[in-house]
Amino acid sequence: MALVLLNPHAQGGRAAHRIPALRDWLSQHAPDAQLAAPEALEGSIALLQALPEGSRVVVVGGDGTLNRWLPTLLARQLTVGLVPMGSGNDSARAWGVFGLPWRQALTHALQGPAQNIDTGLTHWMDMQGRPHETPFLSSLTAGFDSAVGLRAINGPTWLQGLPRYLWATLHELIHLHTWDLTLHSDGLLKHQGPSLFASSMNTPTFGSGMPAVPHAQLSDGQLDALLAGSFDRLGALLMLPRLLIGQHLSHPCVSSWPYRQLEIACTQGVPLAADGEYLGQARQASVRCQAASLQVVRG
Repeated sequence: MALVLLNPHAQGGRAAHRIPALRDWLSQHAPDAQLAAPEALEGSIALLQALPEGSRVVVVGGDGTLNRWLPTLLARQLTVGLVPMGSGNDSARAWGVFGLPWRQALTHALQGPAQNIDTGLTHWMDMQGRPHETPFLSSLTAGFDSAVGLRAINGPTWLQGLPRYLWATLHELIHLHTWDLTLHSDGLLKHQGPSLFASSMNTPTFGSGMPAVPHAQLSDGQLDALLAGSFDRLGALLMLPRLLIGQHLSHPCVSSWPYRQLEIACTQGVPLAADGEYLGQARQASVRCQAASLQVVRG
């Protein structure tokens, strides 16, 4: 028996409108599957924790939904299928199920074979010195892109997907900041100085399809760092079109490299986000790859 777990708050609440259609489809095609859509996060977590280890759960939602449930998905060693109904859907793109009609995506999520993928894990310390642990599926961002993600979360509800992230990016450029970051990659000093952002990618895209690291792979046992050095407002604005078409890696102030463990330090504090979900300001963050840690149904 599989659990089909829908986040009723996904897509600004529009995912909840699919519940009757999902229930009807499951009654005809997968009567052994259970459909649930708890309003509160605690209700979803309780359902996941009650599943036997290795059970299959079909997530109906987006990157934020996956991120909130990820600690329990990993702890229970659950097999995860995905019906994309989010605002960003970068995990869905990497899994090969983005753009599928929901009925086709649901059939595949219930019946398709599963394979192991990597996940990321960050241990970080906030400005009050409190430690936190956050796993992620798609990206861990530090700096400008985290600030953009927070602005996108609080942006106008009538904007969705990439247009929402572009709106947030342009508004964040008005209040452009850089952060003094020190990066150690696999034990070696990699960068020290003003930085626009330092991201860790597990998927090729972030921000609803922006090709941040087009060569990133889900199952190579490593993450990919993406560093943007010091930019002024005009320089950042001119880089944005290059980012949208995946041509930013040739910019002299942008670099990318694979790693297994990355240490980020910022005395002033740098904003962090995991899978587009804002975490807070961090003085330190340690990011590492968890190789082959999650079984998912890929397209």
